[in-house]
Amino acid sequence: MGGLIDMLPGDCVSKILSCTSPTDAYRSSMVSSMFHSAAESDIVWEMFLPTDYKDVVSRLITPLTFTTKKELFVYLCNPVLIDDGRKSFKLDKSSGKISYMLSARELSMTWGNDPMQWSWKSIPQSRTTCWLEIRGKINTQILSPNTRYGAYLIMKISNRAYGLNSIPSEVSIEVGNKVCSGMAYLRREDGMQQQMECMFYRNRIEVLKKRVIEGTQRTSNERENGWMEIELGEFFSGEANEEVKMSLMEVKGYQLKGGLVIEGIEVRPKH
Repeated sequence: MGGLIDMLPGDCVSKILSCTSPTDAYRSSMVSSMFHSAAESDIVWEMFLPTDYKDVVSRLITPLTFTTKKELFVYLCNPVLIDDGRKSFKLDKSSGKISYMLSARELSMTWGNDPMQWSWKSIPQSRTTCWLEIRGKINTQILSPNTRYGAYLIMKISNRAYGLNSIPSEVSIEVGNKVCSGMAYLRREDGMQQQMECMFYRNRIEVLKKRVIEGTQRTSNERENGWMEIELGEFFSGEANEEVKMSLMEVKGYQLKGGLVIEGIEVRPKH
């Protein structure tokens, strides 16, 4: 079989590999010199790049020069800032699927321009608010088609944070007339803190929880880079262009909250 394949023209082998995946292309390059040459071809790697990759490259904050499509693909497998730093773009190295991060500046946050509520700095400081409402939106047209995505709020909680877990926040994903909703606790409380809350605020907490729409309960998870994430929900990106609305809200408790640091909302394929 190997001898028969070696008899095929290089462009033909490249065309075959372009119908596989980046992982398969990497592996095939180790089979023979013929496959190695074919796997390096622009024919292969242009198929793994998104159809609008030229537009993405034109929106990069840092201008990029590359000589091959494979070189460009590898570069885009690490997060790159686009649109004046309001978004970051990334490709999955094994599948070529698209991920986006919407920065905090790209989100809609109630009282986001009030310096007494939120502080916009490269190293944010905690401020207080009693109305937590964070919203973002993205069009499926710029995502990979026929792919299930998850949306995640990326954040940190300062050591002096307070008021964030008195009642759970409500999270939701809305696409057309379909809504995926749930509840989220912004951090895992330690045992002693839970006991103190139950002792002093049990009645109030129970009353507040009744105001929250019931749904799937989510908790925060720590990422490798030290930030934390909470899944807001999931959706399917089909062939049609649809607007996806994402949100996290806690607007029913009216208690002061402080110590929340927001990086943004990440939209990435679910594996």
